[in-house]
Amino acid sequence: MDRFLEANLQALGERDPDLSARFATATSRIPRYGFVRARSGALIPTLTTPSGAVRPLHSLVDPVREGHRLISTVQEAGFLVFFGLGGGFAMSAALERDDIQYILVIDYDIQSIAELLASKSYLALWRDPRLHILVDPTGKQLEGYILKHYQPILYRGIQVIPLRVRVDGDPEQFSAAGEGITAAIQGISGDYSVQVHFGARWFSNTLRNLLRMQPEPDPLPVFDRAAICAAGPSLDLQLPRLVKKRRDCFLIATDTSLPSVLYANLVPDAVVSIDAQHISYYHFMQGLPDHIPLYLDLASPPVLASQTGHPRFFSGGHPLTRYVAQQWRPMPLVDTSGGNVTYAAVSLADCLGAEQVELYGADFAYPLGRSYARGTYMYAYFDARQTRLASLETLWSAFLYRSPELKWIQRGDASWYYETPTLSRYRRLLEEKTAFLRSQVIPVEGMGAPLRIRTRQTVPLRSRLERPFSASIPARDFLATYRQKVSGLPPVAGTVQAYLQGLSEEQGHILTTLLPLAATIQHRKPFLNTGELLAVLREWTLKKIDAILGSVRA
Repeated sequence: MDRFLEANLQALGERDPDLSARFATATSRIPRYGFVRARSGALIPTLTTPSGAVRPLHSLVDPVREGHRLISTVQEAGFLVFFGLGGGFAMSAALERDDIQYILVIDYDIQSIAELLASKSYLALWRDPRLHILVDPTGKQLEGYILKHYQPILYRGIQVIPLRVRVDGDPEQFSAAGEGITAAIQGISGDYSVQVHFGARWFSNTLRNLLRMQPEPDPLPVFDRAAICAAGPSLDLQLPRLVKKRRDCFLIATDTSLPSVLYANLVPDAVVSIDAQHISYYHFMQGLPDHIPLYLDLASPPVLASQTGHPRFFSGGHPLTRYVAQQWRPMPLVDTSGGNVTYAAVSLADCLGAEQVELYGADFAYPLGRSYARGTYMYAYFDARQTRLASLETLWSAFLYRSPELKWIQRGDASWYYETPTLSRYRRLLEEKTAFLRSQVIPVEGMGAPLRIRTRQTVPLRSRLERPFSASIPARDFLATYRQKVSGLPPVAGTVQAYLQGLSEEQGHILTTLLPLAATIQHRKPFLNTGELLAVLREWTLKKIDAILGSVRA
């Protein structure tokens, strides 16, 4: 075995033994790489194209200076993705900067990459914990990797740096890689934007609701069939059908549809709300019968829990609510990633054991130009604000046409609807969700965008959880313990990678619960580096917990 290859694989094996083992068995029948000396004396690889042309991957004058010049253009990105390993000059330059915290190298054709490892030393790269390499990943695998490892709160921006000659050598592979990264960044950017706006609110709401939870939780309902009412205009036409089937199902109303359901003289068995904004309060202005359980995300505004004597909390996607469910009070884990309450209601019904779930009013569109079913709070809201210069029709039209991307879609001979990118995304996410539910979702025919239910995948049988377990300690004691763990988080010393690796498993969980809040603080104080951000985050958290504990009698 070549001395360079042996040393490279030994160093790589300490970080990634599986990849090292793959390289050890890789053999190339047709060499793709050659090597020449630059004028500076550095050894640089050349790539042989299918036509037989030989192209150098780096500068033939001074590739080291070229690498530093390339990295000097990186400003607000602590997470770099390199397309192509090449001679590693740009990666080496990036590792000299303390503000670059994570480096991911993507390359294809493991046999040809083995040629590089056999011809020069990459030990400095492999020995730095900030550098990681993926060989022959699919676009989907790369998307999942970015979603798992890239935290904009810790690494700030992300930037892709292509080694142009290498990318031109495998355009389809690197194109798929770019698409995977783009898809991941779009998802992360959407989540980060939401965290910026709601991070502090989610955190405060969760802690306040935690102190409102009943010492002994009520048993969860048991049912086989559920009906869910969304607030689309089709609900007006579908309610008579639901009235006839009312006794045969467990009726769940979304918060937006609640006034319409009550107006039809239907009393739901449960109401669901997930919105962290106080605007959710408007859905309950007409009242909520006291005996109806209100299922709330633990991060919902505490004012909503005061609307009923039967608040029942579940854990949505926020890491703090998940931590509470795992470490203190088990509660239903409801998927709220669909971004709308209908999606969450379907997830809740599935979580509670429903075998069949019928959907009413789930239009995900504006059929015939209408926005909501009659009776929803928007009707009362606009009715109170109409004037001679702004009629009711004017207000509804302004609401409908506020989206610049409104799309008109014909449905049948005499029906049509408007659709927006947001509503289309909500519908698509629910359609994808149906493939992984234990429940069979049955959308009732309406006037909106048709729901295309996916073929369900094989899923394990579920056991019903009829009563959540009681908390082992009082809420105040749990919150005080949580405060102590936040206080015990160490300050950042060195790189983010080294800091994260130095945390214990418990400290890692605690830090994760604070990341959405960190997004809000980072947006307010963008000049902070990572160490300063986490210090401010820790101080803000401790003050908030002390204020909440101090506002409640011991």
